[in-house]
Amino acid sequence: MPPVNQADEVLMVAELRAGALVAGEPDRLRRLLHPEFRWTSHLGERVDREGYVRANTRDLRWVKQRLEDPEVTVVGDTAIVLCTAHDTVVRDGVELSVSLPVTQVWVRSHKSWVCLAGHAGPAQD
Repeated sequence: MPPVNQADEVLMVAELRAGALVAGEPDRLRRLLHPEFRWTSHLGERVDREGYVRANTRDLRWVKQRLEDPEVTVVGDTAIVLCTAHDTVVRDGVELSVSLPVTQVWVRSHKSWVCLAGHAGPAQD
């Protein structure tokens, strides 16, 4: 098996993050997020790591997240992932589907990649 390049490594952990959302596993999700993690939602809400984990594992249930056309740029121990996320979630018993541009910032920490920050939105038609 050929060695995995850094961009592929980052994309793999971005997919693991999406999988942790769908699985609804807060500890698994938390391990993929830097302790200083920050996120800006498609509604402009800013949350820290614990707020993000709570919102995405208690406040709603993820059905799927598909990252389409990802572009990964790696510079040293920092990587940027630009993509379109196709999300399906259940909030208050109602299933919602949305597509939105997403930017994720990943940093290498102790030989693994963790997400430091991200931004989603605005929602696309």
